[in-house]
Amino acid sequence: MPRMQVYLPDDLYDEVKQRGISPSEMLQRALRVELHRSALQEAADRYVTELIEEVGDPSEAAAAKAESIARRLAAHRPATSAG
Repeated sequence: MPRMQVYLPDDLYDEVKQRGISPSEMLQRALRVELHRSALQEAADRYVTELIEEVGDPSEAAAAKAESIARRLAAHRPATSAG
């Protein structure tokens, strides 16, 4: 298995050590989750591009409605430590 060196800020390093967390296992899990999220986002972007090619750009009214729905969904999304 290849090795990689990762640098942590002092406060994060101290907390990881204090809690006895395996940084290697946690980083592997976090990377898998982020790579999966990124792949899903890329797939969604491709799908939207295909839809636009098939049916054309959405009307201003449809875009405004979608934006409104997205804002309401975002307001109800649980906060995460990543932002």
